[in-house]
Amino acid sequence: MGGLFHKLRHPRRSYVVCTIPRSGSNLLTDGLRATRRAGVPKQFFLPKFEARYGTELGLDPIADYSGYVRGIVNTKTTHNEVFGFKLMSWYLDDFITRLRGTRAFGDAAADDLALLRDAFPRLGFVHIQRRHKLRQALSTARALQTGVWKVQNGTTPVREPQFDAKLIEQSLKEAERQEKIWQYFFQRIGIEPFEVEYEKLCQDYEGTIQSVLDFLHISLPRGSRIGPPVTIRQWDEVSRIWEERFLAERPSAYSPAAG
Repeated sequence: MGGLFHKLRHPRRSYVVCTIPRSGSNLLTDGLRATRRAGVPKQFFLPKFEARYGTELGLDPIADYSGYVRGIVNTKTTHNEVFGFKLMSWYLDDFITRLRGTRAFGDAAADDLALLRDAFPRLGFVHIQRRHKLRQALSTARALQTGVWKVQNGTTPVREPQFDAKLIEQSLKEAERQEKIWQYFFQRIGIEPFEVEYEKLCQDYEGTIQSVLDFLHISLPRGSRIGPPVTIRQWDEVSRIWEERFLAERPSAYSPAAG
């Protein structure tokens, strides 16, 4: 435990990247992390990852969840005192319930925003979404089949993907449902997040990363530059063929004009 306290850096600014699968959040958070000025934004509070992070830091998320949260915040903060993390909408409610259940970040009457900002100092909200919903669904269907959710050099699929119109349509509907969770959440807590569009991130990577840093009031050292992305875009000839085939076979399931 001594090693843990040796690394403590209390944040003065926090942010959360709010997203759903295949929205480009890895591309965004990799870029922010690479600056070494924007924390280490990962899914620290996804239940299946908590045991690994807990073991790494000597924390027990089951016996002491408030201690786990505080330990993550204080050890995953960059030297300029910034902490970042990522949340998917599908476990948002469970995460807030667990935070509230600790009674360490506000009483039962505290609203969700107050609760979150007690746990994460000066919390800002960054929302990334994808304009082209069909391509997002194609990417989801492909990842579900291959097991590859983050494409990098050296990643290999569990199996080769096969066109499945039903799975693609289900992915479209599920993405819509999950985005509505974020929309409702932002309305409920009364905030307008900083919006990032995946397509713009791909088109102007450096400029988009810089815009997020500006929103968070994070400055880079003089002369430093935002490097190229390490995450590889999945769009390729297979994706293009799937898109054309889906539009031909299920024209009523998706309107290209909608994104």
